[in-house]
Amino acid sequence: MIDILMVDDHTIFRSGLQRLLLDETDLRTTAEAANGAEALELVRQRRFDVVLLDINMEGRNGLEVLASMRAAQPALPVLMLSMYAEEQYALVAIQAGARGYIAKDAEPAELVRAIRCVAAGGQYLSARAASQVSGQLEGRDDRPAHQRLTVREHQIMLMMLKGLSLTAIGDEMLISVKTVSTHRSNILDKLGVASTAELVLYAVRHGIIQ
Repeated sequence: MIDILMVDDHTIFRSGLQRLLLDETDLRTTAEAANGAEALELVRQRRFDVVLLDINMEGRNGLEVLASMRAAQPALPVLMLSMYAEEQYALVAIQAGARGYIAKDAEPAELVRAIRCVAAGGQYLSARAASQVSGQLEGRDDRPAHQRLTVREHQIMLMMLKGLSLTAIGDEMLISVKTVSTHRSNILDKLGVASTAELVLYAVRHGIIQ
């Protein structure tokens, strides 16, 4: 039996995933966490065979939580589960120590296959993601600039596009306004824009917002 810790800040998503796994006789969700702090406490107290870890969570994002999990339980297999396309963060996740990366819109059968693979000591990427990661490692990275942002920069970019102030972003992410301001400058530089207004135009051109 493969015991799973599910980490996602959306209760409805966790419930749906848990129902999905009920159909599998060798998989069971034995604990859930809504944020990184809860997940790390569970990992330190109990044994799990696999952690399903969402990237885009409020506060500490999944990649930051992954680093702490690796420090606490280096051998614990972590499968990153994300709303972001594989080409955006698969390589970052693997380099950070994840055993696999799968998009949330993947077919249920693929998710089950990925869980069994990492629980058995393997590494899982879809065929498409594996090809893209291989190309990125070889220096053939043709992703648009916004897909090369870090997870935190991507989160801040989306909040800026929602019209949130730097103070509001800092409050939501539990970081200082100065740190948010630094991230903002890096985002604008990486995207080749000079202001929030130009960022909005960039986002419209690339389909990030409508």
